Amino acid sequence: MNIPEPKVTILMGVRDGALHLEEQLKSIADQTHKNWNLIASDDGSTDQSRDILHRFSHSFPDRVSIQSGPERGFSANYMSLIATLKPDAGHVCFADQDDVWLPRKLTNSVKALSSHVAPALSCGRHYVWHSGNDRKFASAKMSRPFTFRNALIENVAAGNTMMINPPAARLAQAAALRSGPVFAHDWWLYLLMTGVSGAILFDNSTPDILYRQHARNQIGAGVGMVQQIRRKLGVLRGLFTERLDGNIAALTLVSDLLTPDARQILEQFEQARTQEGLARLLALRSVAPYRQSKMHTLGFWGAAGLGCA
Repeated sequence: MNIPEPKVTILMGVRDGALHLEEQLKSIADQTHKNWNLIASDDGSTDQSRDILHRFSHSFPDRVSIQSGPERGFSANYMSLIATLKPDAGHVCFADQDDVWLPRKLTNSVKALSSHVAPALSCGRHYVWHSGNDRKFASAKMSRPFTFRNALIENVAAGNTMMINPPAARLAQAAALRSGPVFAHDWWLYLLMTGVSGAILFDNSTPDILYRQHARNQIGAGVGMVQQIRRKLGVLRGLFTERLDGNIAALTLVSDLLTPDARQILEQFEQARTQEGLARLLALRSVAPYRQSKMHTLGFWGAAGLGCA
């Protein structure tokens, strides 16, 4: 007797993605896990994206739906998708419009979550892919604990690698209906899941996604000297501070969902960031936030010392 494959709902935010969208859709169709549904939210495209989605839906008429996004940016588009999930969504994952999934992406993620009955999130490495010359390299492995203290200042759960199980999906929907704007839906999900003591399953093995790099990436992998310089200049301009402010505000709206320990850490973190100078650093030290690498943790403390975190 064959056991039915678990259902997977794929959420895809789309805006002017016609250049690469067909390749991503084909890679979804070619997945070894076949029990999937795709919900694509077109966020005001002015190119042929919507036509491409409609053509794809004709090949899978019962498995593809297309809706209109809120047109308030990529994160708001994904948050609206999360907020409108149906009760039978099953496992939920997130697709960018310009990546390519390797055939076992869904199979591997479902397998990772198969033994978890409480909220759980799987994620992992990806290939940073320069498709023009087909040059790719695997993103870094992660080894430090995946905790709320880590999530406060770093997102290690890239949305295009992420899948959440049904209990996590129900929790995420409830929280999305109450949360305000966030910088990135994947960072918000990492914060939420660590804040409720959900399982974080990071796959350090061979990646199963090609994360395409091009001039129109909303965020990008942030590798290379030029990208690192831009990121550091952004920190000095207050962009990182704004992102932390937004995360704290969004979590505060759903703080009743968090564990008592996470609520206390969040309050301490928020209060510490109101201090100045040495008092700020000492207060943050009591919170003990950290990043996955020592170098990146040092970078956070440097930013905090400058009042930019």
